[in-house]
This record gives sequence, structure tokens and C-alpha cells, in this order.
Amino acid sequence: MAFGWRCTGVAWPGDGPQLAWSRGAERRVSTLAYGGRLGFRALGERHCVGARGNVCPLKALVAGRSTGGRCPECARLDRAHSVAADTMVDDPRTYRVYLAWFGPGLVKVGITREERGGARLREQGAVAYTWLGRGPLMAARRTEEVLRAALGVPHRIPYARKRAVRGQLPGERQRFDEVVESYGRAVALQGRGWPESLEPVPLEVVDHAQIFGLDRSAGATRSVSELVDGGVVAGRLVAAAGPDLHLAVGGEGGVVVLDTRLITGWELEAFQPAGVAEGEVRVPFIDIAGGGVQGGLF
Repeated sequence: MAFGWRCTGVAWPGDGPQLAWSRGAERRVSTLAYGGRLGFRALGERHCVGARGNVCPLKALVAGRSTGGRCPECARLDRAHSVAADTMVDDPRTYRVYLAWFGPGLVKVGITREERGGARLREQGAVAYTWLGRGPLMAARRTEEVLRAALGVPHRIPYARKRAVRGQLPGERQRFDEVVESYGRAVALQGRGWPESLEPVPLEVVDHAQIFGLDRSAGATRSVSELVDGGVVAGRLVAAAGPDLHLAVGGEGGVVVLDTRLITGWELEAFQPAGVAEGEVRVPFIDIAGGGVQGGLF
């Protein structure tokens, strides 16, 4: 079965997003620029993206609303070799523990490989963050669990909640103060469950609002809920955060969020609307504020 270019997701290797593509063994990336146009049409059916760099042996179909983009078998394989599955207890690499801030009251704790730097935080759409400590994997994991229990912060926040607050963020000073307050509560736990093998890291708040474009764009009101065969998404890129691209579309469309995890596994062709000033969306969407799902195409 021959496929054209298929998107494998968004990456944040630096201070800007890139879309990654594959076609068989070929790979390429598209660097995205704010203010630039982005438009495509989905073709055919959505197929599993495979796992760990390997194609899906079943060439399985995937539901349009799946943000994983994998069939059950490939999803299990991908999970089994991840740090989150706790199957890599002898990993010799250094890990870092972080506090990530997504909005008022939305703080999470997590870990990432030190060599990845802040890429993991950009990929999650963290508006601001600070490192807490560095050390062996199991020490980092233990610290993560201690902080979750003691501070009442989760290790995962649904993207729907992140999007709901992203358009109404407080100013940079308030963001800074909230991260500082969370950091103080976390480091106060040293000696009370914080492993000695985890080296504390001094406070340094990193704010992503500017590189995400959130400080100069209107808030999004809707998000794409799935792609369909022949469905079109086109607009002007005004912001991005994690896997989400914020597109200004024509008419009364305002700003729409496209979760790029929904486009993995689709064959896409370029789409340039004629006679449309900003762009258009002809796929199902949902109101970010919690409204109902629009059925069909519009």
C-alpha cells in the first residue's frame, strides 16, 4: 500500500515549532512561522503511525478523534518502552524534575531526560516552568511521587483544561510569582522524602508566552475535534503551544486550535483557498469553553 507524505506530529527542538513528516523511509520537517499560512486537506483514511520508529505491521485504521494515532497493539509497544512505564529502572542517564505552570491553579510535576533540556516543557505547552532537581531516574521518579502527594499537584493535565485557560492568562509577573511559590513549597520538602541522590537545582523561571505567541494573539474559542476524508483546515498561524497550532480563520471563525496529534496518520495535501482572506475550517470542531460538538462538515 503506497502512501503520500504523512504528518508524524509537532516538535519543539528550539524556540519555534516544526511539523515532522514521513513517507516510507523518507523524513523531513517543515518549520512554522507565525503570520504564515497553513492549509491542507485530509485524504482517504487514517492509519496507525506505528511505534518506536517502526511502521504498523497491521496497517490498522485509527479513529479520527484518537490523539494517540496508534492501534492498540502499537500503543502497547510504544508504552512498554517509555520512561512512564517504569520498565527502565537501570537507565544510567541523568533526569531532571520540573514544575510546569499552564495557568492559574494548573501546575504539574514531571521528569525528563537532562539531555532534552526544555524541549519536553515546550512539547507539553507549559507556559512557564522551573527545574527542581537532577539525578538518577529512580530518584527523580521518587521525588515526583513525593511532590504529587505532598503538594497535591498532578503529573498530567488534560489538554482541554490547558486550552480553556490559555486565552486568559495573567501577566508575566503573576505567572512568575506562582511558579516561585510552587518552587518554594517543593524545595521545603528536602529531608522529608526528597531522595538524597537528587541534587537540588536553583530557581530559574522560564516563560514561554512569547515564543508560543500567546502574548500577541487573540484567544482561541474553538478546537478541531477530528479530521475526515476531504476535510479542510486552512488559516494563518498566530500562536502555538505544545501540539496545538492556533489558526486565525475567515469570517466569524476567529482563532481555532488544531491539535496536531489529530493529524498524524493522515495523508495530507496542500490547500490554498481562493478568495478567502484568512482561511477556513471544514471539519468537525468543539467549543473550547465546553459547548457541544458540531457534527459533519460546515
